Amino acid sequence: MSLERHLVRLFGPAREAVGAEAVEIALPPGATAADALTALAVAHPGLTGLLPRSRVAVNLEYVDARTPLASGDEIAILPPVGGG
Repeated sequence: MSLERHLVRLFGPAREAVGAEAVEIALPPGATAADALTALAVAHPGLTGLLPRSRVAVNLEYVDARTPLASGDEIAILPPVGGG
């Protein structure tokens, strides 16, 4: 089975935890946004505590964990927004 590559852009604390603006992950066809988060946590353990609180966008649109990914989709991990 071939893997599909996805660029993951990191913002705020996620960028600081990884030390890079973006990383690439490889996922099997049919993977979801949740699968992408799992792969990120495995590859970059410093993200483990941040990912559950972060928003995920695919191709510039916010998505939920069940959203399927297509080959070449760009994923963004955005920090939680504080308010008050």
